[in-house]
Amino acid sequence: MDAAVFSVWLSSIGQLNAAQRRSAQQALGEAATPTGKPALADPAEASVEPELLSQIGQARQAVQGCPHCGGDAIGRWGSANGKPRYRCAACGRTFNPLTATPLSGLHYPERWPDQAQALIAGETIAKAAKRCAVSYTTAFRWRHRFLAALNQDKPAQLSGIVEADETFVLESFKGKRAGMTRAPRQRGGKSSKRGLSKEQIPVMVARDRSGATIDAVLPSLDARSIGQALGAALRAPAELCCDGGRAIGAFARRAGLVLHVLPAPGLPRPEAPEWHINNVNAYHGRLKEWMRRFHGVATANLPSYLSWRRTIEAFGTSQNPSAWIRAAAGLGPYQQASV
Repeated sequence: MDAAVFSVWLSSIGQLNAAQRRSAQQALGEAATPTGKPALADPAEASVEPELLSQIGQARQAVQGCPHCGGDAIGRWGSANGKPRYRCAACGRTFNPLTATPLSGLHYPERWPDQAQALIAGETIAKAAKRCAVSYTTAFRWRHRFLAALNQDKPAQLSGIVEADETFVLESFKGKRAGMTRAPRQRGGKSSKRGLSKEQIPVMVARDRSGATIDAVLPSLDARSIGQALGAALRAPAELCCDGGRAIGAFARRAGLVLHVLPAPGLPRPEAPEWHINNVNAYHGRLKEWMRRFHGVATANLPSYLSWRRTIEAFGTSQNPSAWIRAAAGLGPYQQASV
């Protein structure tokens, strides 16, 4: 393009509307990017599909009402930055579908489906950053923003036959640069002591035969900690199967649960084949095999990774990027099942 033609083209930019400017930005980005992948759009211009945002807004209002006061007298109040807005008649404040969620204020929503796909695939931070065309630190921040709401997404109650057992994850200070009480390990590493020790972090998992799962990192392996993790969701008439550990046995007695202690947990008796903990132990195996790719998970972030795996299992074959974006907005699989 010669200078005269370019000057005419440049002078006409001011006449473009918003949609035309977005198309021009996308075309310029594709031309400037060797891979052909569009450059990131202006975060103020980009948006998730309006239909998905409307669904999130309606579902969240049905669950909690106004995010500011909890009121349920809510009406539409126009839109802004590609998102519908609502107004609460009780407090007079306005909000959008993502207000007071971990996704609020997060830039580049056109990349969120890529981030959701990285979670579905269980990708490392480096691979997620490449998929989303963002920096490593941004990919790390996005991952934990997407997982934040899932820490609260657990079944309200486990029913029927419930299997519970603990597993152990090696303590990790991954990402910490100072204040460590030991020398750092490389790529996950191994414990300095054989068997169980303070280097092993207890994780309790309880799972009923429908697949509903609750997990928790325990501060210590005792009845009180187990009660705090499971007590609200595990009540009579549910019946508990376990391997006979003292802590979980004490919890079951305090909770008034029928307890089935299994001398050989993986080998049910022929006369009672339903009493076993094969399902929860298989879950432990899938969890640890899945976590192996991360070469150690920081203990501070372990609850988020447990929630990540729990959500993958809860979605099963029905998971897709839209479902994960809903989950990141506080509508995880267990919450979605109740709305």
